[in-house]
Amino acid sequence: MTVAPPPALAAVTPPHPPLRPPEAEPPGQARILTGEAVHLDIRVAGIGSRALARLFDLLVQLVLGPMLVYAFLLLIATLASAGLAEVDVSLLTVVYIVVLVLIFVGYPVALETLTRGRTFGKMLLGLRVVRDDGGPVTLRQTLTRSLVALAIEFPGLVLLPVTWLATIWVMIASPRGKRLGDHVAGTIVIHESTPAASGWVPAMPPTLAMWAATLDLTALDDDLAFAVRSFLARNRRLREPARSALGERLVREVAAVTNPPPPGNTPAWMYLAAVHAERHRRAMLHLASVRSRAALVWPELAAAVAPPPPPTPRPASSTPAVRPAQPSSALPQ
Repeated sequence: MTVAPPPALAAVTPPHPPLRPPEAEPPGQARILTGEAVHLDIRVAGIGSRALARLFDLLVQLVLGPMLVYAFLLLIATLASAGLAEVDVSLLTVVYIVVLVLIFVGYPVALETLTRGRTFGKMLLGLRVVRDDGGPVTLRQTLTRSLVALAIEFPGLVLLPVTWLATIWVMIASPRGKRLGDHVAGTIVIHESTPAASGWVPAMPPTLAMWAATLDLTALDDDLAFAVRSFLARNRRLREPARSALGERLVREVAAVTNPPPPGNTPAWMYLAAVHAERHRRAMLHLASVRSRAALVWPELAAAVAPPPPPTPRPASSTPAVRPAQPSSALPQ
Protein backbone atom coordinates (compact mmCIF):
# COMPACT_ATOMS: atom_id res chain seq x y z
CA MET A 1 0.00 0.00 0.00
CA THR A 2 1.38 3.36 -0.96
CA VAL A 3 0.35 6.81 0.17
CA ALA A 4 2.18 9.32 -1.94
CA PRO A 5 1.64 12.87 -0.68
CA PRO A 6 2.38 15.64 -3.14
CA PRO A 7 5.55 17.60 -2.48
CA ALA A 8 3.60 20.74 -1.65
CA LEU A 9 3.82 22.14 1.85
CA ALA A 10 0.14 21.53 2.57
CA ALA A 11 0.62 17.80 2.07
CA VAL A 12 2.39 17.32 5.37
CA THR A 13 1.26 20.43 7.24
CA PRO A 14 -2.08 20.44 9.10
CA PRO A 15 -4.31 23.42 8.25
CA HIS A 16 -3.71 25.11 11.58
CA PRO A 17 -2.52 28.67 12.17
CA PRO A 18 1.28 28.68 12.47
CA LEU A 19 2.70 29.00 15.93
CA ARG A 20 4.81 31.97 14.84
CA PRO A 21 6.59 33.20 11.75
CA PRO A 22 9.74 31.18 11.10
CA GLU A 23 11.94 34.26 11.35
CA ALA A 24 10.34 35.71 14.49
CA GLU A 25 11.97 35.36 17.88
CA PRO A 26 9.44 35.52 20.73
CA PRO A 27 10.40 37.53 23.80
CA GLY A 28 12.86 35.69 25.99
CA GLN A 29 13.83 33.22 23.28
CA ALA A 30 16.34 33.09 20.47
CA ARG A 31 16.76 30.96 17.39
CA ILE A 32 20.39 30.07 16.67
CA LEU A 33 22.00 28.24 13.78
CA THR A 34 24.55 25.69 14.95
CA GLY A 35 27.69 24.72 13.10
CA GLU A 36 25.85 21.63 11.82
CA ALA A 37 23.23 23.87 10.12
CA VAL A 38 20.56 22.96 12.69
CA HIS A 39 18.18 25.61 14.03
CA LEU A 40 17.68 25.57 17.80
CA ASP A 41 15.14 27.51 19.86
CA ILE A 42 16.67 28.46 23.20
CA ARG A 43 15.54 30.54 26.17
CA VAL A 44 17.86 33.45 26.78
CA ALA A 45 18.64 34.67 30.28
CA GLY A 46 17.06 37.97 31.21
CA ILE A 47 18.57 40.78 33.19
CA GLY A 48 16.88 39.58 36.39
CA SER A 49 18.30 36.05 36.39
CA ARG A 50 21.71 37.30 35.29
CA ALA A 51 21.80 39.93 38.03
CA LEU A 52 20.88 37.33 40.64
CA ALA A 53 23.60 34.98 39.36
CA ARG A 54 26.05 37.90 39.45
CA LEU A 55 25.07 38.56 43.06
CA PHE A 56 25.86 34.97 44.04
CA ASP A 57 29.21 35.22 42.27
CA LEU A 58 29.93 38.49 44.05
CA LEU A 59 29.33 36.81 47.40
CA VAL A 60 31.78 34.08 46.43
CA GLN A 61 34.32 36.71 45.37
CA LEU A 62 33.90 38.61 48.65
CA VAL A 63 34.79 35.43 50.52
CA LEU A 64 37.58 34.52 48.13
CA GLY A 65 39.23 37.97 48.21
CA PRO A 66 40.25 38.08 51.90
CA MET A 67 41.39 34.48 51.70
CA LEU A 68 43.74 35.31 48.82
CA VAL A 69 45.00 38.44 50.56
CA TYR A 70 45.74 36.45 53.72
CA ALA A 71 47.51 33.74 51.68
CA PHE A 72 49.72 36.28 49.89
CA LEU A 73 50.54 38.14 53.10
CA LEU A 74 51.45 34.87 54.77
CA LEU A 75 53.70 34.04 51.81
CA ILE A 76 55.35 37.47 51.94
CA ALA A 77 55.89 37.19 55.69
CA THR A 78 57.52 33.79 55.22
CA LEU A 79 59.80 35.15 52.51
CA ALA A 80 60.65 38.25 54.57
CA SER A 81 61.56 36.14 57.61
CA ALA A 82 63.90 34.15 55.39
CA GLY A 83 65.45 37.34 54.02
CA LEU A 84 64.17 36.74 50.50
CA ALA A 85 61.81 39.69 50.31
CA GLU A 86 61.45 43.18 51.74
CA VAL A 87 57.99 44.34 52.77
CA ASP A 88 57.08 47.84 51.63
CA VAL A 89 54.08 49.76 50.32
CA SER A 90 54.77 48.96 46.67
CA LEU A 91 54.82 45.22 47.37
CA LEU A 92 51.52 45.39 49.23
CA THR A 93 50.03 47.40 46.36
CA VAL A 94 51.08 44.70 43.91
CA VAL A 95 49.50 42.08 46.15
CA TYR A 96 46.15 43.88 46.18
CA ILE A 97 46.23 44.40 42.40
CA VAL A 98 46.99 40.72 41.83
CA VAL A 99 44.15 39.71 44.15
CA LEU A 100 41.69 41.97 42.33
CA VAL A 101 42.72 40.55 38.97
CA LEU A 102 42.40 36.98 40.23
CA ILE A 103 38.96 37.67 41.69
CA PHE A 104 37.36 39.62 38.82
CA VAL A 105 39.19 37.99 35.90
CA GLY A 106 40.69 34.71 37.04
CA TYR A 107 37.55 33.50 38.85
CA PRO A 108 35.09 33.77 35.89
CA VAL A 109 37.67 32.79 33.29
CA ALA A 110 38.75 29.64 35.12
CA LEU A 111 35.23 28.47 35.97
CA GLU A 112 33.62 29.29 32.62
CA THR A 113 36.45 27.58 30.77
CA LEU A 114 36.51 24.45 32.93
CA THR A 115 32.73 24.10 33.26
CA ARG A 116 31.92 25.23 29.70
CA GLY A 117 30.26 28.50 30.52
CA ARG A 118 29.18 28.31 34.14
CA THR A 119 30.22 30.02 37.34
CA PHE A 120 28.85 29.18 40.77
CA GLY A 121 26.11 31.77 40.38
CA LYS A 122 25.13 30.49 36.97
CA MET A 123 25.06 26.92 38.28
CA LEU A 124 22.57 27.93 40.97
CA LEU A 125 20.34 29.74 38.48
CA GLY A 126 20.69 27.14 35.70
CA LEU A 127 22.45 29.51 33.30
CA ARG A 128 25.26 28.91 30.85
CA VAL A 129 27.39 31.05 28.55
CA VAL A 130 27.55 29.74 24.98
CA ARG A 131 28.77 31.04 21.66
CA ASP A 132 26.36 32.72 19.28
CA ASP A 133 26.16 29.44 17.35
CA GLY A 134 25.32 27.46 20.50
CA GLY A 135 28.77 25.91 20.94
CA PRO A 136 30.78 25.91 24.19
CA VAL A 137 32.84 28.99 24.98
CA THR A 138 36.62 28.95 24.74
CA LEU A 139 39.35 30.56 26.83
CA ARG A 140 39.57 33.50 24.43
CA GLN A 141 35.88 34.30 24.73
CA THR A 142 35.73 33.96 28.52
CA LEU A 143 38.82 36.14 28.87
CA THR A 144 37.32 38.77 26.56
CA ARG A 145 34.07 38.86 28.53
CA SER A 146 35.90 39.19 31.85
CA LEU A 147 38.26 41.94 30.66
CA VAL A 148 35.39 44.00 29.26
CA ALA A 149 33.49 43.51 32.52
CA LEU A 150 36.49 44.59 34.60
CA ALA A 151 37.24 47.65 32.48
CA ILE A 152 33.76 48.94 31.64
CA GLU A 153 30.91 47.06 33.29
CA PHE A 154 31.60 45.82 36.82
CA PRO A 155 33.49 46.88 38.81
CA GLY A 156 34.65 49.23 36.04
CA LEU A 157 37.72 51.42 35.95
CA VAL A 158 36.36 54.72 34.59
CA LEU A 159 33.08 56.63 34.86
CA LEU A 160 31.54 54.07 37.16
CA PRO A 161 27.92 55.27 37.36
CA VAL A 162 27.79 55.99 33.63
CA THR A 163 29.22 52.63 32.59
CA TRP A 164 26.89 50.77 34.95
CA LEU A 165 23.84 52.52 33.49
CA ALA A 166 25.14 51.91 29.97
CA THR A 167 25.54 48.20 30.71
CA ILE A 168 21.97 47.92 31.99
CA TRP A 169 20.63 49.83 28.98
CA VAL A 170 22.53 47.61 26.55
CA MET A 171 21.13 44.44 28.17
CA ILE A 172 17.57 45.78 28.11
CA ALA A 173 17.84 46.97 24.51
CA SER A 174 19.38 43.73 23.23
CA PRO A 175 16.78 41.19 22.02
CA ARG A 176 18.99 38.43 23.42
CA GLY A 177 19.87 40.14 26.68
CA LYS A 178 23.52 40.63 25.74
CA ARG A 179 25.81 42.86 27.73
CA LEU A 180 28.83 44.65 26.25
CA GLY A 181 31.13 41.72 26.97
CA ASP A 182 28.77 39.37 25.13
CA HIS A 183 28.72 41.63 22.07
CA VAL A 184 32.51 41.83 22.00
CA ALA A 185 33.12 38.11 22.62
CA GLY A 186 30.24 36.82 20.48
CA THR A 187 28.50 34.97 23.32
CA ILE A 188 25.03 34.65 24.79
CA VAL A 189 23.76 33.55 28.21
CA ILE A 190 20.95 30.98 28.09
CA HIS A 191 18.87 28.87 30.43
CA GLU A 192 20.11 25.29 30.37
CA SER A 193 16.65 23.78 30.85
CA THR A 194 13.97 25.04 28.50
CA PRO A 195 10.43 23.84 29.08
CA ALA A 196 9.14 22.40 25.86
CA ALA A 197 5.66 23.52 25.04
CA SER A 198 3.40 20.76 23.81
CA GLY A 199 2.37 21.46 20.25
CA TRP A 200 -1.10 21.24 18.75
CA VAL A 201 -1.90 17.73 17.50
CA PRO A 202 -4.71 17.43 14.93
CA ALA A 203 -7.75 15.48 16.06
CA MET A 204 -9.39 12.68 14.11
CA PRO A 205 -10.46 14.00 10.68
CA PRO A 206 -14.22 13.34 10.52
CA THR A 207 -14.02 12.04 6.96
CA LEU A 208 -11.57 9.31 8.04
CA ALA A 209 -13.21 8.22 11.31
CA MET A 210 -15.06 5.23 9.83
CA TRP A 211 -12.02 4.09 7.87
CA ALA A 212 -9.75 4.46 10.93
CA ALA A 213 -12.03 2.20 12.97
CA THR A 214 -11.14 -0.67 10.59
CA LEU A 215 -7.37 -0.17 10.86
CA ASP A 216 -5.09 -3.02 11.86
CA LEU A 217 -2.57 -1.34 14.18
CA THR A 218 -0.98 -4.42 15.72
CA ALA A 219 2.31 -3.87 13.89
CA LEU A 220 2.52 -0.16 14.75
CA ASP A 221 5.05 -0.07 17.58
CA ASP A 222 5.41 2.58 20.24
CA ASP A 223 8.52 4.20 18.73
CA LEU A 224 6.88 4.82 15.36
CA ALA A 225 3.68 6.05 17.02
CA PHE A 226 5.68 8.48 19.14
CA ALA A 227 7.52 9.71 16.05
CA VAL A 228 4.17 10.39 14.35
CA ARG A 229 2.87 12.33 17.34
CA SER A 230 6.08 14.35 17.63
CA PHE A 231 5.93 15.23 13.95
CA LEU A 232 2.28 16.32 14.17
CA ALA A 233 3.03 18.46 17.25
CA ARG A 234 6.24 20.04 15.99
CA ASN A 235 5.93 20.09 12.21
CA ARG A 236 5.49 23.87 12.01
CA ARG A 237 8.77 24.35 13.85
CA LEU A 238 10.59 22.39 11.18
CA ARG A 239 11.82 23.97 8.00
CA GLU A 240 11.60 22.86 4.43
CA PRO A 241 12.68 20.63 2.82
CA ALA A 242 13.28 18.64 6.04
CA ARG A 243 9.62 18.92 7.04
CA SER A 244 8.22 17.40 3.83
CA ALA A 245 10.91 14.73 3.70
CA LEU A 246 10.24 13.66 7.30
CA GLY A 247 6.48 13.64 6.77
CA GLU A 248 6.70 11.54 3.62
CA ARG A 249 9.07 9.08 5.31
CA LEU A 250 6.70 8.67 8.26
CA VAL A 251 3.79 8.09 5.86
CA ARG A 252 5.71 5.33 4.11
CA GLU A 253 6.70 3.66 7.39
CA VAL A 254 3.19 3.80 8.83
CA ALA A 255 1.62 2.60 5.58
CA ALA A 256 3.95 -0.41 5.57
CA VAL A 257 2.64 -1.70 8.93
CA THR A 258 -1.06 -0.75 8.79
CA ASN A 259 -4.07 -1.93 6.78
CA PRO A 260 -6.36 -1.18 4.98
CA PRO A 261 -5.13 1.68 2.78
CA PRO A 262 -6.81 5.07 3.22
CA PRO A 263 -9.27 6.52 0.74
CA GLY A 264 -7.78 7.98 -2.39
CA ASN A 265 -6.28 11.46 -2.44
CA THR A 266 -5.90 11.51 1.34
CA PRO A 267 -3.43 14.23 2.40
CA ALA A 268 -0.46 12.97 4.32
CA TRP A 269 -1.17 14.98 7.46
CA MET A 270 -4.77 13.67 7.59
CA TYR A 271 -3.51 10.12 7.21
CA LEU A 272 -1.03 10.48 10.07
CA ALA A 273 -3.55 12.32 12.25
CA ALA A 274 -6.18 9.60 11.73
CA VAL A 275 -3.75 6.82 12.60
CA HIS A 276 -2.56 8.65 15.71
CA ALA A 277 -6.08 9.50 16.89
CA GLU A 278 -7.36 5.94 16.36
CA ARG A 279 -4.43 4.43 18.23
CA HIS A 280 -4.98 6.85 21.10
CA ARG A 281 -8.73 6.03 21.19
CA ARG A 282 -8.06 2.30 21.39
CA ALA A 283 -5.45 2.81 24.09
CA MET A 284 -7.96 4.77 26.18
CA LEU A 285 -10.58 2.04 25.74
CA HIS A 286 -8.06 -0.60 26.77
CA LEU A 287 -7.07 1.43 29.84
CA ALA A 288 -10.71 1.83 30.86
CA SER A 289 -11.24 -1.92 30.49
CA VAL A 290 -8.21 -2.69 32.66
CA ARG A 291 -9.38 -0.29 35.34
CA SER A 292 -12.85 -1.80 35.40
CA ARG A 293 -11.42 -5.30 35.88
CA ALA A 294 -9.06 -4.05 38.58
CA ALA A 295 -11.99 -2.46 40.39
CA LEU A 296 -13.65 -5.86 40.69
CA VAL A 297 -10.53 -7.50 42.16
CA TRP A 298 -9.13 -4.65 44.26
CA PRO A 299 -11.67 -1.85 44.79
CA GLU A 300 -9.42 0.11 47.16
CA LEU A 301 -6.59 0.32 44.60
CA ALA A 302 -8.98 1.32 41.85
CA ALA A 303 -10.37 4.08 44.03
CA ALA A 304 -6.86 5.33 44.84
CA VAL A 305 -5.74 5.62 41.21
CA ALA A 306 -9.07 6.77 39.80
CA PRO A 307 -9.15 10.28 38.33
CA PRO A 308 -10.85 12.92 40.46
CA PRO A 309 -14.59 13.25 39.86
CA PRO A 310 -15.82 16.25 37.88
CA PRO A 311 -16.91 19.23 39.97
CA THR A 312 -20.51 19.18 41.11
CA PRO A 313 -22.55 21.75 39.17
CA ARG A 314 -23.89 24.57 41.25
CA PRO A 315 -27.66 24.62 41.76
CA ALA A 316 -29.53 26.92 39.46
CA SER A 317 -30.60 30.18 40.94
CA SER A 318 -34.25 30.67 41.64
CA THR A 319 -34.10 34.07 40.00
CA PRO A 320 -35.27 33.81 36.39
CA ALA A 321 -32.67 34.60 33.81
CA VAL A 322 -33.03 37.71 31.79
CA ARG A 323 -32.53 35.77 28.56
CA PRO A 324 -32.59 31.99 28.06
CA ALA A 325 -29.28 30.41 27.14
CA GLN A 326 -28.90 29.56 23.49
CA PRO A 327 -27.18 26.36 22.33
CA SER A 328 -23.63 27.04 21.26
CA SER A 329 -22.80 26.33 17.68
CA ALA A 330 -19.05 26.69 18.16
CA LEU A 331 -16.84 23.76 17.42
CA PRO A 332 -15.05 22.18 20.37
CA GLN A 333 -11.59 23.58 20.86
